[in-house]
Amino acid sequence: ERAGIHGCDRKLHADLGGGSQCELYFTAYTKDGVEDMASRPVTFAFNGGPGSASVWLHMGILGPRRVNLDETGKPRSLPARLTDNAYSILDMTDIVMIEPVGTGYSHALEGYDEKDFLGYENDNRTVGDFIRLYVNRNARWSSPKYLIGESYGTVRAVGVCDYLYRNFSMGLNGLILVSAANDYECMTDEGGMSGLSNVLFLPSFAAAAWYHQRLESSYQEMALEDFLAEVRSFAETEYLTGLFKGSALSPEEKAAMAEKLARYTGLRKEDILRRNFRIDIDTFCSELLAEEGLMVGRIDARYTGPVTSGHLGEGDSDPSMTTLDSIFSSALNHYLTEELGFQTDRPYILSSLRVNQAWTWMGENQYLNQEKIMYENISRNRFLKVWEICGYYDLATPFFGNEWIVNHLFLDEEHRDQVHFSYYP
Repeated sequence: ERAGIHGCDRKLHADLGGGSQCELYFTAYTKDGVEDMASRPVTFAFNGGPGSASVWLHMGILGPRRVNLDETGKPRSLPARLTDNAYSILDMTDIVMIEPVGTGYSHALEGYDEKDFLGYENDNRTVGDFIRLYVNRNARWSSPKYLIGESYGTVRAVGVCDYLYRNFSMGLNGLILVSAANDYECMTDEGGMSGLSNVLFLPSFAAAAWYHQRLESSYQEMALEDFLAEVRSFAETEYLTGLFKGSALSPEEKAAMAEKLARYTGLRKEDILRRNFRIDIDTFCSELLAEEGLMVGRIDARYTGPVTSGHLGEGDSDPSMTTLDSIFSSALNHYLTEELGFQTDRPYILSSLRVNQAWTWMGENQYLNQEKIMYENISRNRFLKVWEICGYYDLATPFFGNEWIVNHLFLDEEHRDQVHFSYYP
Protein backbone atom coordinates (compact mmCIF):
# COMPACT_ATOMS: atom_id res chain seq x y z
CA GLU A 1 0.00 0.00 0.00
CA ARG A 2 1.18 3.52 -0.73
CA ALA A 3 2.52 5.66 2.08
CA GLY A 4 1.14 9.13 2.49
CA ILE A 5 3.98 11.61 2.14
CA HIS A 6 4.00 14.72 4.29
CA GLY A 7 6.78 17.31 4.24
CA CYS A 8 6.21 19.90 6.93
CA ASP A 9 7.90 22.28 9.34
CA ARG A 10 7.33 22.92 13.02
CA LYS A 11 8.62 25.48 15.50
CA LEU A 12 10.14 23.80 18.50
CA HIS A 13 10.13 26.01 21.60
CA ALA A 14 12.82 24.35 23.67
CA ASP A 15 13.82 25.58 27.13
CA LEU A 16 17.61 25.36 26.95
CA GLY A 17 18.35 27.50 29.95
CA GLY A 18 18.34 30.76 27.98
CA GLY A 19 14.85 30.16 26.57
CA SER A 20 16.24 29.82 23.03
CA GLN A 21 13.88 28.94 20.20
CA CYS A 22 14.48 27.26 16.88
CA GLU A 23 12.61 26.03 13.84
CA LEU A 24 13.18 22.35 13.11
CA TYR A 25 12.35 20.93 9.70
CA PHE A 26 11.54 17.31 9.05
CA THR A 27 10.04 15.04 6.43
CA ALA A 28 7.55 12.47 7.69
CA TYR A 29 6.35 9.41 5.78
CA THR A 30 3.18 8.02 7.33
CA LYS A 31 0.93 5.27 6.09
CA ASP A 32 -2.66 6.27 5.35
CA GLY A 33 -5.65 4.42 6.76
CA VAL A 34 -4.01 2.91 9.85
CA GLU A 35 -6.74 2.49 12.48
CA ASP A 36 -4.60 0.92 15.19
CA MET A 37 -1.40 2.92 15.68
CA ALA A 38 -0.09 0.23 18.03
CA SER A 39 0.38 -1.94 14.94
CA ARG A 40 2.44 0.63 13.03
CA PRO A 41 5.94 1.56 14.29
CA VAL A 42 7.39 5.05 13.87
CA THR A 43 11.12 5.50 13.26
CA PHE A 44 13.06 8.75 13.74
CA ALA A 45 16.22 9.05 11.66
CA PHE A 46 19.18 11.43 11.39
CA ASN A 47 22.75 11.50 10.12
CA GLY A 48 25.89 12.53 11.95
CA GLY A 49 28.79 14.92 11.62
CA PRO A 50 27.96 16.52 13.97
CA GLY A 51 26.73 19.06 11.46
CA SER A 52 25.27 16.77 8.80
CA ALA A 53 21.71 16.90 7.53
CA SER A 54 19.64 13.72 7.16
CA VAL A 55 20.01 13.70 3.37
CA TRP A 56 22.30 10.66 3.31
CA LEU A 57 19.93 8.24 5.02
CA HIS A 58 16.91 9.96 3.45
CA MET A 59 18.02 9.77 -0.18
CA GLY A 60 20.39 6.84 0.23
CA ILE A 61 18.25 4.08 1.73
CA LEU A 62 15.22 5.06 3.84
CA GLY A 63 12.92 7.17 1.66
CA PRO A 64 10.60 6.01 -1.12
CA ARG A 65 12.99 7.54 -3.67
CA ARG A 66 16.77 7.23 -3.69
CA VAL A 67 19.78 8.45 -5.66
CA ASN A 68 20.52 6.13 -8.56
CA LEU A 69 23.95 4.69 -7.74
CA ASP A 70 25.70 1.72 -9.30
CA GLU A 71 26.49 -1.51 -7.45
CA THR A 72 29.71 -0.04 -6.02
CA GLY A 73 28.02 3.07 -4.65
CA LYS A 74 29.20 5.38 -7.44
CA PRO A 75 26.83 7.96 -9.00
CA ARG A 76 25.63 7.37 -12.54
CA SER A 77 25.12 11.03 -13.50
CA LEU A 78 25.26 14.70 -12.46
CA PRO A 79 22.72 16.09 -11.76
CA ALA A 80 21.63 12.97 -9.98
CA ARG A 81 18.76 10.84 -11.14
CA LEU A 82 16.27 9.40 -8.68
CA THR A 83 14.80 5.93 -8.76
CA ASP A 84 12.07 4.21 -6.77
CA ASN A 85 13.62 2.68 -3.66
CA ALA A 86 12.80 -1.01 -3.43
CA TYR A 87 14.95 -1.24 -0.27
CA SER A 88 13.06 1.29 1.86
CA ILE A 89 11.65 0.03 5.16
CA LEU A 90 8.41 1.98 4.65
CA ASP A 91 6.58 -1.32 4.32
CA MET A 92 7.37 -1.90 8.01
CA THR A 93 7.42 1.53 9.66
CA ASP A 94 6.58 5.19 9.33
CA ILE A 95 9.75 7.29 9.04
CA VAL A 96 10.48 10.81 10.31
CA MET A 97 13.68 12.33 8.91
CA ILE A 98 14.95 15.02 11.33
CA GLU A 99 17.23 17.94 10.39
CA PRO A 100 19.09 19.10 13.54
CA VAL A 101 19.65 22.83 14.05
CA GLY A 102 22.19 24.24 11.62
CA THR A 103 21.55 21.53 9.02
CA GLY A 104 18.97 21.18 6.28
CA TYR A 105 16.55 24.07 6.68
CA SER A 106 16.62 24.02 10.50
CA HIS A 107 17.85 27.13 12.28
CA ALA A 108 17.74 29.18 15.46
CA LEU A 109 15.06 31.85 15.32
CA GLU A 110 16.10 35.47 14.93
CA GLY A 111 17.46 36.90 18.15
CA TYR A 112 18.59 33.52 19.51
CA ASP A 113 22.03 31.94 19.45
CA GLU A 114 22.51 28.79 17.35
CA LYS A 115 25.14 27.58 19.82
CA ASP A 116 22.39 27.04 22.42
CA PHE A 117 21.33 24.02 20.34
CA LEU A 118 24.78 22.60 19.64
CA GLY A 119 26.90 20.26 21.71
CA TYR A 120 26.18 16.85 23.18
CA GLU A 121 23.72 17.82 25.91
CA ASN A 122 21.91 20.55 23.95
CA ASP A 123 21.58 18.34 20.89
CA ASN A 124 20.10 15.46 22.91
CA ARG A 125 17.65 17.86 24.53
CA THR A 126 16.58 19.52 21.26
CA VAL A 127 16.09 16.31 19.29
CA GLY A 128 14.55 14.56 22.29
CA ASP A 129 12.05 17.37 22.83
CA PHE A 130 11.17 17.31 19.14
CA ILE A 131 10.48 13.56 19.27
CA ARG A 132 8.25 13.96 22.32
CA LEU A 133 6.31 16.76 20.61
CA TYR A 134 5.93 14.75 17.42
CA VAL A 135 4.72 11.69 19.30
CA ASN A 136 2.28 13.80 21.32
CA ARG A 137 0.88 15.87 18.43
CA ASN A 138 0.48 12.86 16.16
CA ALA A 139 -0.95 10.46 18.78
CA ARG A 140 1.89 7.94 18.48
CA TRP A 141 2.37 6.99 22.13
CA SER A 142 1.01 3.50 21.43
CA SER A 143 3.30 2.96 18.43
CA PRO A 144 6.58 1.02 18.74
CA LYS A 145 9.34 3.64 18.50
CA TYR A 146 12.79 3.35 16.91
CA LEU A 147 15.77 5.61 16.29
CA ILE A 148 18.20 5.32 13.35
CA GLY A 149 21.46 7.24 13.56
CA GLU A 150 24.58 7.25 11.39
CA SER A 151 28.12 8.07 12.58
CA TYR A 152 27.70 10.89 15.16
CA GLY A 153 23.98 10.21 14.77
CA THR A 154 24.60 6.96 16.67
CA VAL A 155 25.88 9.06 19.59
CA ARG A 156 22.71 11.14 19.27
CA ALA A 157 20.55 8.01 19.14
CA VAL A 158 21.99 6.61 22.37
CA GLY A 159 21.93 10.02 24.08
CA VAL A 160 18.36 10.78 23.00
CA CYS A 161 17.22 7.30 24.05
CA ASP A 162 18.56 8.04 27.52
CA TYR A 163 17.11 11.58 27.53
CA LEU A 164 13.62 10.38 26.55
CA TYR A 165 13.59 7.77 29.29
CA ARG A 166 14.92 10.02 32.04
CA ASN A 167 12.74 13.03 31.27
CA PHE A 168 9.51 11.58 29.86
CA SER A 169 9.63 7.88 30.80
CA MET A 170 9.46 7.14 27.07
CA GLY A 171 10.87 3.69 26.37
CA LEU A 172 12.09 2.79 22.90
CA ASN A 173 11.87 -0.50 21.05
CA GLY A 174 15.03 -0.21 19.04
CA LEU A 175 18.22 1.62 18.13
CA ILE A 176 19.66 1.12 14.65
CA LEU A 177 23.28 2.26 14.75
CA VAL A 178 24.74 2.74 11.26
CA SER A 179 28.55 3.13 11.32
CA ALA A 180 28.53 3.54 15.08
CA ALA A 181 30.76 6.06 16.86
CA ASN A 182 29.89 5.50 20.51
CA ASP A 183 33.44 5.65 21.90
CA TYR A 184 35.76 8.20 20.31
CA GLU A 185 38.92 6.56 21.62
CA CYS A 186 38.19 3.75 19.15
CA MET A 187 38.24 6.16 16.21
CA THR A 188 40.80 8.86 16.90
CA ASP A 189 44.34 9.12 15.56
CA GLU A 190 45.18 11.02 18.74
CA GLY A 191 44.61 8.12 21.12
CA GLY A 192 47.93 8.56 22.90
CA MET A 193 50.42 5.73 23.17
CA SER A 194 48.00 2.94 24.09
CA GLY A 195 47.61 1.93 20.45
CA LEU A 196 43.99 0.85 20.95
CA SER A 197 42.68 2.74 17.93
CA ASN A 198 45.51 1.36 15.77
CA VAL A 199 44.46 -2.17 16.66
CA LEU A 200 40.79 -1.47 16.01
CA PHE A 201 41.41 0.16 12.61
CA LEU A 202 43.64 -2.61 11.26
CA PRO A 203 40.90 -4.94 9.92
CA SER A 204 39.27 -2.01 8.07
CA PHE A 205 42.61 -1.07 6.48
CA ALA A 206 43.09 -4.71 5.51
CA ALA A 207 39.63 -4.85 3.94
CA ALA A 208 40.39 -1.75 1.85
CA ALA A 209 43.73 -3.18 0.72
CA TRP A 210 41.99 -6.44 -0.23
CA TYR A 211 39.36 -4.52 -2.21
CA HIS A 212 42.00 -2.62 -4.20
CA GLN A 213 44.01 -5.84 -4.74
CA ARG A 214 47.18 -4.61 -3.07
CA LEU A 215 47.86 -7.90 -1.27
CA GLU A 216 49.75 -11.04 -2.21
CA SER A 217 47.77 -13.64 -4.15
CA SER A 218 47.27 -15.99 -1.20
CA TYR A 219 45.20 -13.29 0.53
CA GLN A 220 43.47 -11.96 -2.58
CA GLU A 221 42.18 -15.46 -3.30
CA MET A 222 40.57 -15.74 0.14
CA ALA A 223 36.97 -14.73 0.79
CA LEU A 224 36.94 -11.31 2.47
CA GLU A 225 35.39 -12.64 5.69
CA ASP A 226 38.00 -15.43 5.97
CA PHE A 227 40.83 -12.96 5.40
CA LEU A 228 39.44 -10.57 8.02
CA ALA A 229 39.12 -13.39 10.55
CA GLU A 230 42.89 -13.88 10.26
CA VAL A 231 43.56 -10.14 10.57
CA ARG A 232 41.25 -9.87 13.60
CA SER A 233 43.15 -12.67 15.32
CA PHE A 234 46.53 -11.00 14.65
CA ALA A 235 45.20 -7.60 15.76
CA GLU A 236 43.93 -8.76 19.15
CA THR A 237 47.00 -10.89 19.94
CA GLU A 238 50.40 -10.17 18.34
CA TYR A 239 49.66 -6.59 17.28
CA LEU A 240 48.12 -5.51 20.58
CA THR A 241 50.95 -7.16 22.54
CA GLY A 242 53.59 -5.64 20.30
CA LEU A 243 52.22 -2.12 20.71
CA PHE A 244 52.09 -2.67 24.47
CA LYS A 245 55.75 -3.70 24.58
CA GLY A 246 56.88 -0.74 22.46
CA SER A 247 60.66 -0.35 22.37
CA ALA A 248 61.03 -3.52 24.48
CA LEU A 249 60.38 -5.52 21.29
CA SER A 250 63.46 -7.35 20.05
CA PRO A 251 64.74 -6.56 16.54
CA GLU A 252 63.44 -9.92 15.38
CA GLU A 253 59.98 -9.23 16.83
CA LYS A 254 59.90 -5.80 15.21
CA ALA A 255 60.81 -7.20 11.82
CA ALA A 256 58.22 -9.98 12.07
CA MET A 257 55.41 -7.63 13.12
CA ALA A 258 56.25 -5.07 10.42
CA GLU A 259 56.27 -7.84 7.82
CA LYS A 260 52.79 -9.04 8.83
CA LEU A 261 51.38 -5.51 8.91
CA ALA A 262 52.76 -4.86 5.44
CA ARG A 263 51.23 -8.08 4.13
CA TYR A 264 47.82 -7.23 5.64
CA THR A 265 47.69 -3.55 4.65
CA GLY A 266 49.60 -3.32 1.37
CA LEU A 267 51.88 -0.63 2.84
CA ARG A 268 55.69 -0.67 2.79
CA LYS A 269 57.41 -2.46 5.66
CA GLU A 270 59.95 0.39 5.98
CA ASP A 271 57.19 2.98 6.40
CA ILE A 272 55.51 0.88 9.09
CA LEU A 273 58.76 0.54 11.04
CA ARG A 274 59.39 4.29 10.75
CA ARG A 275 55.96 4.96 12.27
CA ASN A 276 56.50 2.52 15.15
CA PHE A 277 53.73 0.25 13.81
CA ARG A 278 51.07 2.96 14.18
CA ILE A 279 49.13 3.49 10.95
CA ASP A 280 46.85 6.52 10.92
CA ILE A 281 43.95 7.11 8.52
CA ASP A 282 45.57 9.89 6.51
CA THR A 283 48.72 7.84 5.99
CA PHE A 284 46.86 4.75 4.89
CA CYS A 285 44.48 6.56 2.55
CA SER A 286 47.30 8.56 0.97
CA GLU A 287 49.85 5.77 0.61
CA LEU A 288 47.86 2.66 -0.37
CA LEU A 289 47.57 3.71 -4.04
CA ALA A 290 50.30 6.37 -4.05
CA GLU A 291 52.10 4.69 -6.95
CA GLU A 292 49.03 5.38 -9.08
CA GLY A 293 48.74 8.97 -7.85
CA LEU A 294 45.50 8.14 -6.04
CA MET A 295 44.17 8.19 -2.50
CA VAL A 296 41.26 6.15 -1.12
CA GLY A 297 38.18 7.45 0.66
CA ARG A 298 37.80 7.66 4.43
CA ILE A 299 34.01 7.37 4.52
CA ASP A 300 34.08 4.68 1.80
CA ALA A 301 37.46 3.22 0.89
CA ARG A 302 36.14 1.90 -2.43
CA TYR A 303 36.30 5.48 -3.75
CA THR A 304 39.55 6.86 -5.15
CA GLY A 305 40.65 10.33 -6.19
CA PRO A 306 43.76 12.45 -6.78
CA VAL A 307 46.14 12.78 -3.83
CA THR A 308 45.62 16.10 -2.02
CA SER A 309 47.29 17.75 0.94
CA GLY A 310 44.13 18.20 2.99
CA HIS A 311 43.20 16.32 6.15
CA LEU A 312 40.70 13.55 5.41
CA GLY A 313 38.73 14.20 8.57
CA GLU A 314 37.70 17.60 7.21
CA GLY A 315 35.92 15.98 4.27
CA ASP A 316 37.20 18.26 1.51
CA SER A 317 40.03 15.81 0.72
CA ASP A 318 37.97 12.63 1.01
CA PRO A 319 37.12 11.26 -2.47
CA SER A 320 34.04 9.53 -1.09
CA MET A 321 32.74 12.85 0.25
CA THR A 322 33.66 15.19 -2.60
CA THR A 323 32.14 12.81 -5.14
CA LEU A 324 28.79 12.53 -3.39
CA ASP A 325 28.14 16.01 -1.98
CA SER A 326 26.91 17.60 -5.20
CA ILE A 327 25.14 14.40 -6.24
CA PHE A 328 23.00 14.20 -3.11
CA SER A 329 22.50 17.97 -2.96
CA SER A 330 20.95 18.11 -6.43
CA ALA A 331 18.86 15.02 -5.72
CA LEU A 332 17.49 16.29 -2.39
CA ASN A 333 16.69 19.80 -3.66
CA HIS A 334 14.94 18.41 -6.74
CA TYR A 335 12.99 15.94 -4.64
CA LEU A 336 11.77 18.40 -2.00
CA THR A 337 10.90 21.23 -4.39
CA GLU A 338 9.63 19.40 -7.46
CA GLU A 339 8.36 16.01 -6.28
CA LEU A 340 7.07 17.02 -2.83
CA GLY A 341 6.28 20.61 -3.81
CA PHE A 342 7.91 22.18 -0.75
CA GLN A 343 9.08 25.73 -1.44
CA THR A 344 11.42 27.91 0.59
CA ASP A 345 14.19 30.37 -0.21
CA ARG A 346 16.36 28.99 2.57
CA PRO A 347 19.37 26.98 1.33
CA TYR A 348 19.46 23.31 2.31
CA ILE A 349 22.68 22.79 4.30
CA LEU A 350 24.05 19.28 3.68
CA SER A 351 26.89 19.63 6.16
CA SER A 352 28.08 22.52 8.27
CA LEU A 353 31.69 22.83 9.40
CA ARG A 354 30.56 25.82 11.48
CA VAL A 355 28.22 23.59 13.45
CA ASN A 356 30.89 20.93 13.80
CA GLN A 357 33.49 23.33 15.14
CA ALA A 358 31.03 24.86 17.63
CA TRP A 359 30.31 21.46 19.16
CA THR A 360 31.03 20.86 22.84
CA TRP A 361 31.41 17.35 24.19
CA MET A 362 30.70 15.54 27.44
CA GLY A 363 33.54 17.06 29.42
CA GLU A 364 36.95 18.66 29.31
CA ASN A 365 40.00 16.62 28.30
CA GLN A 366 38.20 13.33 27.79
CA TYR A 367 36.98 11.21 24.94
CA LEU A 368 33.27 10.85 24.43
CA ASN A 369 32.24 7.32 25.29
CA GLN A 370 28.79 5.85 25.89
CA GLU A 371 29.47 2.35 27.17
CA LYS A 372 27.88 3.15 30.56
CA ILE A 373 24.83 4.82 28.98
CA MET A 374 24.35 1.94 26.54
CA TYR A 375 24.64 -0.60 29.35
CA GLU A 376 22.07 1.21 31.48
CA ASN A 377 19.51 1.64 28.70
CA ILE A 378 19.77 -1.95 27.45
CA SER A 379 19.72 -3.41 30.97
CA ARG A 380 16.66 -1.51 32.17
CA ASN A 381 14.58 -2.10 29.02
CA ARG A 382 14.47 -5.72 27.89
CA PHE A 383 12.33 -4.65 24.90
CA LEU A 384 15.13 -2.42 23.53
CA LYS A 385 16.93 -4.04 20.60
CA VAL A 386 20.19 -2.62 19.24
CA TRP A 387 21.23 -3.28 15.64
CA GLU A 388 24.87 -2.48 14.81
CA ILE A 389 25.28 -1.96 11.04
CA CYS A 390 28.92 -2.04 9.92
CA GLY A 391 30.60 -1.42 6.56
CA TYR A 392 33.80 -3.35 5.86
CA TYR A 393 35.24 -0.43 3.84
CA ASP A 394 34.31 2.29 6.33
CA LEU A 395 37.56 3.88 7.53
CA ALA A 396 35.82 6.50 9.70
CA THR A 397 34.02 4.19 12.15
CA PRO A 398 35.80 0.80 12.08
CA PHE A 399 33.67 -2.31 12.50
CA PHE A 400 36.24 -3.89 14.81
CA GLY A 401 35.89 -0.84 17.05
CA ASN A 402 32.12 -1.36 17.23
CA GLU A 403 32.68 -4.96 18.27
CA TRP A 404 35.11 -3.78 20.95
CA ILE A 405 32.56 -1.31 22.33
CA VAL A 406 29.80 -3.92 22.61
CA ASN A 407 32.19 -6.44 24.18
CA HIS A 408 32.99 -3.82 26.82
CA LEU A 409 29.42 -3.08 27.77
CA PHE A 410 29.70 -6.16 30.00
CA LEU A 411 26.01 -6.95 29.58
CA ASP A 412 24.45 -9.65 31.71
CA GLU A 413 23.80 -12.87 29.81
CA GLU A 414 20.05 -12.24 29.72
CA HIS A 415 20.59 -8.94 27.84
CA ARG A 416 23.33 -9.94 25.38
CA ASP A 417 20.88 -11.14 22.74
CA GLN A 418 19.42 -7.62 22.55
CA VAL A 419 22.42 -6.55 20.43
CA HIS A 420 22.89 -7.78 16.86
CA PHE A 421 25.54 -7.10 14.19
CA SER A 422 25.32 -6.99 10.41
CA TYR A 423 28.27 -6.44 8.07
CA TYR A 424 28.16 -4.99 4.57
CA PRO A 425 30.77 -5.26 1.78
